Amino acid sequence: MTLIATQGVSVQIGAKQILTNVDLSIGRGEIVTLVGPNGSGKTTLLKVLIGAQTPTRGAVMREAGLRIGYVPQRLAIERAMPMTVSRWLALSGFASTAERKRIAERVGIFPLLDQQMANLSGGEFQRALLAHALLIQPDLLVLDEPTQGLDQPAVAAFYRLIDEVRREQRCAVLMVSHDLHVVMRSSDHVICLNGHVCCQGTPTLVSAAPEYQALFGFGTEGALALYRHEHDHRHDHLESQHDA
Repeated sequence: MTLIATQGVSVQIGAKQILTNVDLSIGRGEIVTLVGPNGSGKTTLLKVLIGAQTPTRGAVMREAGLRIGYVPQRLAIERAMPMTVSRWLALSGFASTAERKRIAERVGIFPLLDQQMANLSGGEFQRALLAHALLIQPDLLVLDEPTQGLDQPAVAAFYRLIDEVRREQRCAVLMVSHDLHVVMRSSDHVICLNGHVCCQGTPTLVSAAPEYQALFGFGTEGALALYRHEHDHRHDHLESQHDA
């Protein structure tokens, strides 16, 4: 079932063409990842999908009643302004106090509900943003570089949490990420963007595409080999179990 799709979406801001003829679709339960160099239009495309940016041309089709939870790339909270985690979640305008506590528990920030948002660590802050997005029980969870600035253990923990939440909520996930090894290991569908869709498909197909390698270099094969190795290992293991 398609939750959201674009057809020929283009965005021009002033004299600058940001996106040209972008076609994509996202189905329920999928993990779709946008990759591309800086300035390739990834954040603009997310804004179009969530309705924060009107395309110059083209159309966006959304399932009726589609609920979208959005975790932005960054959110500035003034340190002088008191804002506890509990208050931040309440600002969503959704769910009861009990449900907010349940979501906080699920994403691992329940002990932090009385803490100031400005005092949270990077990983804690991102989990608070995620909790806020989950309170609407989204059909589609959109994340714009959610692990930017986090150390490697925090990155791994956050992506594990996203996958667990997706399975529990049965929602689709669309994310922008520069963590190429994670992308190739976790995604169902990868879209390589550079103002237009250069290539898209399964991680294996995209990593082998000349357009992808022209943008990221052949050196990325080392990172992407991790996906192939794990995929092939799982495949061989399943075959050996079947043969047994």
